[in-house]
Amino acid sequence: MDYFEYRDGALYCEGVSVAGIARAVGTPAYIYSAATLLHHYHALAEAFAELKPTICFSIKSLANLQILKLLAGAGSGFDVVSGGELARAMAIGADPAKIVYAGVGKTDGEVNEAIQAGIGLFNVESEAEFENLSRLAAAAGRQVRAALRVNPDVYDPKTHRYTATGKKETKFGVDIDRAAEFFGAYGRDQHVRLDAIHLHIGSPIYSAEPYVRAINKTLGLIDRLAGEGFEVSALDIGGGFAADYEAGASPLAADYAQQIVPLLAGRELEVILEPGRQVACNAGLLLTQVLYVKKGGEKTFVIVDAAMTDLVRPAMYGSEHFVCPARLAEGTPAPERRIDWAPEGGVMVDVVGGVCESSDFLAKDRVLPPIRRGDLLGVFSAGAYGFTMSSQYNSRPRAPEVLVEGDRFRVIRSRETYEELFALEQ
Repeated sequence: MDYFEYRDGALYCEGVSVAGIARAVGTPAYIYSAATLLHHYHALAEAFAELKPTICFSIKSLANLQILKLLAGAGSGFDVVSGGELARAMAIGADPAKIVYAGVGKTDGEVNEAIQAGIGLFNVESEAEFENLSRLAAAAGRQVRAALRVNPDVYDPKTHRYTATGKKETKFGVDIDRAAEFFGAYGRDQHVRLDAIHLHIGSPIYSAEPYVRAINKTLGLIDRLAGEGFEVSALDIGGGFAADYEAGASPLAADYAQQIVPLLAGRELEVILEPGRQVACNAGLLLTQVLYVKKGGEKTFVIVDAAMTDLVRPAMYGSEHFVCPARLAEGTPAPERRIDWAPEGGVMVDVVGGVCESSDFLAKDRVLPPIRRGDLLGVFSAGAYGFTMSSQYNSRPRAPEVLVEGDRFRVIRSRETYEELFALEQ
């Protein structure tokens, strides 16, 4: 569900033509729909309402301050994984008690900043990290709260190996067999209250079944710990819920909740969710303009002004995003957003950027209507891990971000200038 649609052959975001945005801000550009963001946030909150969860939006998926303000206004807390992300949350006035801090490599400086901010929960990922957190909390004269990140040794076979984090053989967390020993060693620390467990089994997860297996394993661990005198009062089930990169490809929030909620209802556990992709993915579009069309052997290449510097997911993960012209020929029906979409009279092409890498592509072997120089293409489902993973490789200024709210839009991050590219090098 999103608010990007074709009207009389022209692509709109809510009440605004994307071609109009291109005329105002140029291309490439990221365009976000406020209505879509809020729709997916509220859908998740409603689906899990019985558990009264604390929802902490994952800043790593979409970090713009104006987006974070919008979600905070809807009641969201935040999941952070760096000092920079914590600074972003604090800059928009987020409630520190609704901030959880994950990540295997927290520096002393970052930990101290989080202690001083009074965040709600540290997600601890190793024995060494716990000992360091305790030392720093003692030095600050504070008691902090922590969750142990546990690897339940489950995964979704559809998840890319680079984003599968719930197996034993991962840098994240502690395998579930060591968890009871961990509590035995650190569960009564006077500076760190260890009374929670954190799960994050990967992303995107296209079924509730891996969560069910992970939660059942973890509830068994919680019961075992209770028998040994350790009370676990909170369970952070992480994020990773899938989003539709093509129509109907992923479950809805309600589909996940239907299987997860009964496992936790009545357990008197504080439940924390860390959604990112499911809230942000379909709220964003990367708009790009065609520069050239060329032949290369049997291939036809559509060369655009966006590149892997703007959207690295296809090059990094082999991810597939639906791509379609922002203007359809008269009489062409609005497309169903499927990777195998093949309009009548279409041509098979690779959509590529201008970066000096063979891996620089946005889509391969796609059937698109005949394309000409100057046409606008929309790369859909680019709201999550799009701009946040962008770079300045080849000294390419980063694209602007635009937020659409109804029939109005505003630039929420300006296009970088050449001077800004090297401002810190003077």
